Amino acid sequence: MENQFFKNIEKKTGVNMNDVFALANSLQNANFKDEKTVRGIIKRVSELANKPVPKELEDKMVQTIIQDGNKLDLGSISKMINNK
Repeated sequence: MENQFFKNIEKKTGVNMNDVFALANSLQNANFKDEKTVRGIIKRVSELANKPVPKELEDKMVQTIIQDGNKLDLGSISKMINNK
């Protein structure tokens, strides 16, 4: 049943759930104070969501994330990308 649930999500969103889980796992130990790491995460989320992030928005996101890195999660990054 759980497998069908994920297949339904993949169908509706076009996002591979294995990619989402891999990204979520990589976030667990990510250093959100490191600019290179943060830019890499933004790029991966952007690719998964199929939503390009302009350089100006990426810079603002990086600044926000680095300043508030301890309270960040995948949902927050995704929300930032979708509210561009």
